[in-house]
Amino acid sequence: MKMHPTAIVEDGATLGADVEIGPYAHIGRFVKIGDGTVVKQGAIIDGHVTIGSRCQIFPYALIGMKTQDLKYKEGSVSYVEIGDRTVIREFATVHLGTADGEKTVIGSDCLFMCYCHAAHGVILGDHVICSNSVQLAGDVHLQDWAIVGGCAASHQFCTVGCHAMVGGMTKIRQDVPPYMLCDMDGSAMKVIGVNAVGLGRRNFPREVVQALKEAHRFLYRDGLNRTQALERVENDIEQFEEIKRLVAFYRNSTRGVA
Repeated sequence: MKMHPTAIVEDGATLGADVEIGPYAHIGRFVKIGDGTVVKQGAIIDGHVTIGSRCQIFPYALIGMKTQDLKYKEGSVSYVEIGDRTVIREFATVHLGTADGEKTVIGSDCLFMCYCHAAHGVILGDHVICSNSVQLAGDVHLQDWAIVGGCAASHQFCTVGCHAMVGGMTKIRQDVPPYMLCDMDGSAMKVIGVNAVGLGRRNFPREVVQALKEAHRFLYRDGLNRTQALERVENDIEQFEEIKRLVAFYRNSTRGVA
């Protein structure tokens, strides 16, 4: 283990093999850090925080510490959990949960860029990318492989579906369906098509991408109401797992889908 002499690691912290702690970093007593993780200059990790192996925490990032939620009660014990190989860039903030036992979670192989914020109870799946200055309010959920563009901001309790891509500066006020592209249209968020480029890069079969394009047409272009559109998607398109997941996302949404 490499630890700079100016770093502070409180008694009780658990550090794995080959962990590196840079100058002026501060590691709290309840923190657990996995093998090979690097914590760079001035980063602060405090509270009940677990970080996986081979992560990179860049200068002046803050992970853990008290949530900004005014409902927080002093003495509550909540958590941050970060998976393996995730990168947290400069000045990003990931806060603890609010209620006893609540977790803020960032999965494995994620990239959380500079100045991003994950509030209490946010959950990021695996392979998620948040570009610079993405702001996630409490209890937002980004599913696996979601990408959110720079300076986008999400209202609390919204979900961005798997393999979706959200354009920069977007106001996320409703759920974003999986596999789709979403961007601003004037003052409103709009689903503009299938994330075909992203799906192609991840080797989705061509017939699956085509089926998703047909589903988008029924849902957004043929003038059908949501009930009619979902019936067409279920009855007129081959029921790949991706189509089933898309339909279930619409039916289970509590905030409404863009």
